[in-house]
Parts: sequence; C-alpha cells; structure tokens
Amino acid sequence: MQEPVVVTERLTKRYGHQVAVDAVSLTVRRGEIYGFLGPNGAGKTTTLRMLLGLVRPTRGRARVLGGRPGERSVLRRVGALVEDPGFYPYLSGRDNLRVLARYRRLPDTVADQALEQVDLGGRGRDRFRSYSLGMKQRLGVAAALLGEPDLLILDEPTNGLDPAGMADMRRLVRRLTDQGQTVLLSSHLLGEVQQICDRVGVIAAGRLLTESTVADLRGTRTLVVRAEPVARAGEVIEIGLGLPVRPFDGGGLQVDADPDRTPEVVRTLVTAGVDVHEVRPSERTLEEAFFAMTEDNGPEETT
Repeated sequence: MQEPVVVTERLTKRYGHQVAVDAVSLTVRRGEIYGFLGPNGAGKTTTLRMLLGLVRPTRGRARVLGGRPGERSVLRRVGALVEDPGFYPYLSGRDNLRVLARYRRLPDTVADQALEQVDLGGRGRDRFRSYSLGMKQRLGVAAALLGEPDLLILDEPTNGLDPAGMADMRRLVRRLTDQGQTVLLSSHLLGEVQQICDRVGVIAAGRLLTESTVADLRGTRTLVVRAEPVARAGEVIEIGLGLPVRPFDGGGLQVDADPDRTPEVVRTLVTAGVDVHEVRPSERTLEEAFFAMTEDNGPEETT
C-alpha cells in the first residue's frame, strides 16, 4: 500500500451554528487520483481550504505531506486550483505564470515548462482574456504545477467545460499521475469521477459517507438476460444453475452471476428450449451508488 500523502482525523468546521464539515476522516495515498465527490454545497471546498491552511478547523486535525496544513515547507510541495483561477487579463498566459514564479523565487523557465505540461505551449504569448474557458482552466492547472509539487489539489477542474474540454482535462490529470504526482480532485460530476479516479470519498451535508475504490462502490457485476418465455428462463437459471434471479426493467431478468458465466447461462437456456434474445453484463453506475448512499442524508446544508 502506498504511503499516505493526506490524512484527516475528524476534521470539522463550524460557522456559527452551521456545520460546514462534520468529522471528516480521509486518506489520500501517494500516486493516486483521489476523487472527493459530493453535490454542490456538500463541504468539499471548505475541506480543501482547510488542507491548504486557508481555513482553520474548528475541531480535528489534518496532516499534508507529513506536516501541518499551511506550513511553508508543506506549501512549497503543494499546487492548488481552488474555485476559478484568477489571472491578469491583459498579460499573456506565459507572463501570468512568470509573475507567480518570481513571487515564489522560481526561474522564468518553469513557466514554459508548465505551459507545455498542459498543452498551452503554442498559446503562451496570447493574452489571458483571449483564452477559452478550457484554456483558462488549464492555465490554472499550469499555475498549480509551478515548482513541480508532490501533491495537486484541484477543486472542480472541469467546471463549466464542454465535453471536449472535460476529456482534455481528464487526459491531463491522468498524465500527471503517470509522472508520479498525487492528485486530490473534488467534483460533483459522477461520470467524471467514475472515469478517472482510483479511489473516492463521498461527502454529503458535510459528512464523509464512505471511502472506497470506484469498483467497490459500484458493486458486483451481474448479467441481464432477455429471453422467452421469461418465467421459464428464470426457473431454468435458478433451479438449473443455482443463480439468484430478479426482474429487470423491460421484462428482462437480472442474474447474480459473473459475466464469465455468460456461455454457461446461454447453453443452459437453449438446451431447455428457451429463446435467448440478449445476455449482457451489467453493473451499478457510480451515480446509482451515490444516490443510494445520499438519499437518506437530508437536504444540503453546507457550503
């Protein structure tokens, strides 16, 4: 198991009587893409701000790269994009990055390196105000990459992007972890998290509901069988193969069986004189798993 890069223990933030983050305990491991998943207002951004030392927790504690959030030695090794990136509109993308690099006492060359990493090398001389939304988001990631941080914290990096821009961002994030960086990525987009993240922490109303791999959250894969007569098909599968069967949308059957058993299921049905129209694997989407976990957690109360 990889060493932990971020660890929180019952991290809590209150604003008066309102609980924004409620006893969150999570672990981000080195080299992974950790998806911090939850609806808008679930407490994701507040948690990330505490990890960066921008907000002081009411209770609990956190360790980032072995140190306390906000410590200078820690911040040097962390890159962050929290909410919308802010840059000088009249400066070029390259000059904006150079301003940030000089503030951090880094050489100008790191700006060009960061632009290349996010595929903006050819547009580095263009003014920021001429950039598309996707380019602005990528420049924000480039700013986070200055100094080659060990940990990247990205708050809704695909927010507002079109499908092509979202795909570009996914490829970029995956490439960064392939190069050895760790990414903590918050999102309310379940499809995005399902496609890119190694592990997920699900938060709702400020509470961490679960922490697991995407595969484990989605659960066991099953088989969807469409055959006639359907009652006979269910009987053959249950009695002949000993597999649990339940109705599926549209008059089909859902069979609790590994997809590797598809040939066996088809042979058994055909031998029994059942007409088989379709047999396909099925698994719960991350969206279905998310709603199953959050449906009993009440309305959103946090920010």
